[in-house]
Amino acid sequence: MSVPKYNELMMPLLEYSSDGEVHHIRNASEAIAEYIKLSDEQVNELLPSGKKTKYYDRIHWAKTYLSKAGLLQSEGRGLFKITQRGYDLLSTNPQEINNKLLSQYEEFVEFQTPSARDADVEVLDAEDTQTPEEEIQIIHKKLRKSLSDELLETVLAVSPLFFERLVVDLLLAMGYGSSLDSGEHLGQSNDGGVDGVIREDKLGLDTIYVQAKRYARDNSVGRPAIQAFVGSLMGFGASKGVFITTSSFSHHAIDYSKSMNNMKIILIDGEQLATLMIEHNVGVSVQKIYEIKQLDENYFPDV
Repeated sequence: MSVPKYNELMMPLLEYSSDGEVHHIRNASEAIAEYIKLSDEQVNELLPSGKKTKYYDRIHWAKTYLSKAGLLQSEGRGLFKITQRGYDLLSTNPQEINNKLLSQYEEFVEFQTPSARDADVEVLDAEDTQTPEEEIQIIHKKLRKSLSDELLETVLAVSPLFFERLVVDLLLAMGYGSSLDSGEHLGQSNDGGVDGVIREDKLGLDTIYVQAKRYARDNSVGRPAIQAFVGSLMGFGASKGVFITTSSFSHHAIDYSKSMNNMKIILIDGEQLATLMIEHNVGVSVQKIYEIKQLDENYFPDV
């Protein structure tokens, strides 16, 4: 018996969670491995990268797909529980759970489809013929989307103090500041309404002030919060500010930030935050690099 594919693990994982308790994915993976009678050799079989086991990687993806379909919900880092939708599906006694079945849920279809920011990648139907490069592009986008969601889930679980330090680290990693020690986390009761500063030159003549709000993803930041931030910037005599949140901004907040004539206010929402963290390797690490090479026609003489 080979290690089950991720779709073959979705049914056992959903059934395992049907007790309604909060479970950790590691405990679940151990229990399911015992239930389906996987050998130690199968459980410990490594992926080609040699950094992760094939079984744990696949059950992690099973959890991700079930969560994207709304059958499981996150209860913290690595924690999950079944939803009412998950119970409803189990009540129909499905023979198996696969991507076709999950496609009945709008949230799963949205997960499978690149966002507007990734509009350059076309999602092809299963019946279409894809080149290997096209398949890699689509898989890469799915991996990025899953990592982005996992990052935000993790950031929401950390303390507000850690999050405030994180956004300063991110701006430094993006190249703001004259050196790595140009950023300073404030985050105290007397911080004047800002959480951090980035000194863009060694003398501190040009400074960026930062506000960080760790809100639930469905809790939009409104105009009053941006107005309060602008008031704080005025108190510092500042002309540049960055407001970063794990959620989103209301249209009124966005319009207000753009209306500032003598002040530059940049808003970074949760999706942008995760993208920037991935691009600048803050809170993530490179697991594997694949090189795609092609024939160098300029090297060979014409025939």
